[in-house]
Amino acid sequence: MNRILISAVALLISFGLHAQTKEKGATPKKNLTLEEAVLGQYRQFAPESMNGLAWIPGSDRYAFVKDTTMFNDAVGKTLPAPLFTLGQFNKALRQAGVDAVKALPHFDWLTTNTLHATGTAGGKNVEYVYDYAAKSVKIECSYTQEADNYDYNNAHGVAYTKENNLFIAENGTEVQVTANKRGVVSGQSISRNEYGIAKGTFWSPNGSRLAFYEKDESQVTEYPLINYNVIPAQVRNIRYPMNGDASEIVRVGIYDVKTNSTVYLKLNGGVENDQYYATNLAWTPDGNAVLIAEMDRKTTRMQLNMYSVTNGQFMQTLVSESDDRWVEPDQAPYFISNTAFLWYSWRNGFHNYFLYDLTGKLLAETNAKFELLEILGMDGMKKNIYFAGTGANATERHAYQASLSDLKLIPLTKTAGTHNVQVSSTGKFFIDTYNALNVPNEVNVYDAKKGASVKNLLTSVDKLAGYAIGTTELLTIQANNGTPLYCRLIKPSNFDPEKKYPVVVYVYNGPHVQLVSNSYLGGASLWMNYLAEQGYLVFTVDGQGSAHRGKEFEQIIHRQLGTQEMKDQLSGVEWLKKQSFVDANRMAVHGWSFGGFMTTSLMVHHPGVFKVGVAGGPVIDWRLYEVMYGERYMDTPTENPEGFKNNDCSGYVSNLNGKLLMIHGADDDVVVLQHNMKFLKACVDKRVPVDFFVYPGHAHNVRGKDRVHLMNKIITYITDNL
Repeated sequence: MNRILISAVALLISFGLHAQTKEKGATPKKNLTLEEAVLGQYRQFAPESMNGLAWIPGSDRYAFVKDTTMFNDAVGKTLPAPLFTLGQFNKALRQAGVDAVKALPHFDWLTTNTLHATGTAGGKNVEYVYDYAAKSVKIECSYTQEADNYDYNNAHGVAYTKENNLFIAENGTEVQVTANKRGVVSGQSISRNEYGIAKGTFWSPNGSRLAFYEKDESQVTEYPLINYNVIPAQVRNIRYPMNGDASEIVRVGIYDVKTNSTVYLKLNGGVENDQYYATNLAWTPDGNAVLIAEMDRKTTRMQLNMYSVTNGQFMQTLVSESDDRWVEPDQAPYFISNTAFLWYSWRNGFHNYFLYDLTGKLLAETNAKFELLEILGMDGMKKNIYFAGTGANATERHAYQASLSDLKLIPLTKTAGTHNVQVSSTGKFFIDTYNALNVPNEVNVYDAKKGASVKNLLTSVDKLAGYAIGTTELLTIQANNGTPLYCRLIKPSNFDPEKKYPVVVYVYNGPHVQLVSNSYLGGASLWMNYLAEQGYLVFTVDGQGSAHRGKEFEQIIHRQLGTQEMKDQLSGVEWLKKQSFVDANRMAVHGWSFGGFMTTSLMVHHPGVFKVGVAGGPVIDWRLYEVMYGERYMDTPTENPEGFKNNDCSGYVSNLNGKLLMIHGADDDVVVLQHNMKFLKACVDKRVPVDFFVYPGHAHNVRGKDRVHLMNKIITYITDNL
């Protein structure tokens, strides 16, 4: 392997968090327990926030919930005023026959006076609208509590699924939309939630029709998951399409509520097979057509096609894109008017938005040289649109305004850190919920035109201020090919630069994930600060292939998952070795999922670098992973045999030189247990010692109280062997 050349770059940010005071007479800092660190990060140590914070439609007033009261406020007011209390709300619920609640629920604002919520009544789910001015509740529809994937529409009730079929409830009547044979599923998410797909039903703008995904999985292999919690153990089969094998066949149905009839779109030229994807569905504002991003299974060609919803016929192609590596439509078209929409693409090197009309003519584009992340909305006059994006520093998140006439970006937020912005319907003001490495949470109202804060709504106390959790630094190093890489280093609170510390490298380094961010605690899990207090340095690198750095940064991994990523992790190791306070002979590596793959890969491809590894839920052989993710990045085993061979961890177990613990959830339906079984079998065949632990009843990760056991297992294993 070529010698890796690394040069440290000046620290981007180096804030000391909660440094242990040494002043005489100062109150000693408390030490976190592991249980507090694991279970408390989003509980007792979570920064203060504003519950239910949202702009009220058609106004410059905002609302929020505090304790048992919904308040509203306006810019310039000195004190917020109550809108309604829990008691008043429950009185209205009881009068309508809806079950009372112990706390105000999640609301969706509909108008200046009305809010939508979901509740229960008479043993059924109900969708209702609360008018706080009239102090009344109106039930919109009711439906069975057996419902899953429910999707409310204020014009025509609610769509939902039971088992594999789709239903609609309207006016107290349940209508069955599909009656599927075995292996066919309607109304649920498809393509294993890849390509921006997160749900399976889509109401038309006026609620008269319902578009829904349908997948025929009858040719997909049934994969066994074992439930060990019953006697005898039971098999639960799932459909799991492995790389290169038969996949699901996708259809899009259009159900007409009035006629109780369904038509199916003539996707893929009317040929139904498993060689295409249908993603990013959107209705045209007039409700007469839907747009679908269709891709070939190789994911190298995409066409945004428009279809008639009355007969399912193809109408026209609006956008076409291709890429030798992969295309990845990730967001549905966003209509800014009846005839124009925004399309999300990284065709120019970074994710940007492109404005098209319904003839397919390109009208404008954002042209940012950084990643735009999502659309935050438009103002009420539809003159300006708002985006979230990283800005020049990919560890940050900022908000931008653009005129719909030219899409030229104007930054709304400037302070380094992570900003989540909500813009009022008038566009005059925005609420900025902000945090950064040393800022738990701040909420401010800004004047959008002046860019100045006009009111502070919240400044959270630092709930960890009384604890010894060390310091966190964000820094930049260079990869072997000169690419700058963002890193995070956590040191113990009693750090002594004259000492040498063992290091735990926490790794993911896979697509669509960013671990290092200028957010509270640097994006780290609190157990890492606990580990640092035990006398470790905890180090993380977001190497090439990870999120928010643009097309070339991510696509370098194509057909060789793990290869460049390992080089980047080793660049981090070389940087660590140059630090006088690092004990290079005592390094461990740990990660989960793609991070488990990276952990195992580093241990078997680069023996001796890490003395200890702990791999959780690891991909071992990409042949065993699912079609939708695996083929995008690796192609198929037939098309890319060398890539699969080079990055199959089980083929290199003889190289292992160190202690390695493999962990898996027994019910893992994402990275199936067969990955670990293949690796363990290879270790047995080669007489290579390795450790293994399985968590019965857990899927792709270990959640809840059992996570304390998991982290204790990991930390104990590292400590005992490092």
